[in-house]
Amino acid sequence: MSQSPAPNGTPTAVVVGIDEAGYGPLLGPLVVSAVAFDVPVSVLKSLADPADGPDLWSILRASVTAKPSKRDARLAVADSKKLHGKGGEGDKAVLLLERAALAFLSLAGQTPPTLHALLQRVCPGLECLLADYPWYTGADLALPVAAGAADVLLQRNSLAADLGASGIRFRGAWSEVLPERHYNDRVEATRNKAVVLFGLTARLMQRAADAAGGRDLRIWVDRQGGRTGYRRPLMRAFEDARLEILEEGTDRSGYRLDHASSTWAVRFTTAGETRQLPVALASIFSKYVRELLMMCFNRYWATCVPGLRPTAGYYEDGKRFLADIDHVVRQRGIALRSLVRLL
Repeated sequence: MSQSPAPNGTPTAVVVGIDEAGYGPLLGPLVVSAVAFDVPVSVLKSLADPADGPDLWSILRASVTAKPSKRDARLAVADSKKLHGKGGEGDKAVLLLERAALAFLSLAGQTPPTLHALLQRVCPGLECLLADYPWYTGADLALPVAAGAADVLLQRNSLAADLGASGIRFRGAWSEVLPERHYNDRVEATRNKAVVLFGLTARLMQRAADAAGGRDLRIWVDRQGGRTGYRRPLMRAFEDARLEILEEGTDRSGYRLDHASSTWAVRFTTAGETRQLPVALASIFSKYVRELLMMCFNRYWATCVPGLRPTAGYYEDGKRFLADIDHVVRQRGIALRSLVRLL
C-alpha cells in the first residue's frame, strides 16, 4: 500500500469523503464536493472493521463537534441540512456552513476573499460555464458573508492545533458544479439524473487521486438514491482498474479498485454524513457553494422584480418563484432550459 509520512514522520494514508447538495431542486445548480485528509496508518490499522472508517469526530473532539450548540465553541461539522439556517435568516443562514468551510480551507492555504476566488480554488474552469447565465456571470460576493473573519481564524487555529496533535492533515477540497442548462444537457444525454450524479462523483474521485500523487485512497461516499450496486458504473468510469466487490448490502457497498499506481477502497454508505466526518464536511462544502450561487441568483432576480421573495429553489417554492418572475423571463427571452431543471 502506498503511504506518505506526515511532517512528524508518521506514515499516513489518504481518506476522502464525497457528498452532494442540490440533487432534487427545481432551480439552481447541482454541486458535488470531495474533501481529503492524511490520516496516520496506525489509526486505520486499529479499526475492528475497515469499512467503518476512522472516527475523526472522536479524534478531533477538542476542536470539532457533530452536534452544533450555541453553548459549544467548537466547530460544527455535521450534515449540511442540520447546519443550514441555524445561524439566522437571510445571508446568516450559511453561518455554520461558512465557518466550517473557510476554517478548513484556510488550513490548506489562504482563506478565499471572494466567491470568485473560492470557485477558482475548488472548481477551476467553472467561470466559463457561469458566463452563459445572466444571474451568475460577473456576480461576486465578498467572503465571509455571515461569519466573522476573526471567528474563522479562531476556529482555524483550534483545528490546526488538534490536527497537529493527532498527526492528521487536511489535504484539500474540490467541487463539481453543474449550472441549470448544463445539468439539463447532461440529463437529456444520459436520460438518467443518477448517472449524471455518479459521473460528477467519479470525476471527484479522480481529482482527489491526482492530488494524492499516486497514493492509495480510502473513499467514503454518501449512498446515491436507493442504489446498492455500483460495480458497473465504477467499471465504466475507471476502465483501466481491476475491480473487486468487497460487500454489497442494504446499508453499505464496498469495492476495491486496483490502478496501475494505487489502490482505492471505495465505500458507499447510507447516512454517510452521520457516519464519516469527511462525508459531512463534503456535504458542507457542497451546500455552501450552492447557497452562495443561490445568493447571486436571488440578487439578480430581485433587481428585475422589486419586492421579490428569494427562493432556495426547491419544487413548491420554486414554482412560486417562477410565477413571480414569469413576465421578466418572457420579456427578456430567457430560455426555460437555462433556468428550470429537469426533474
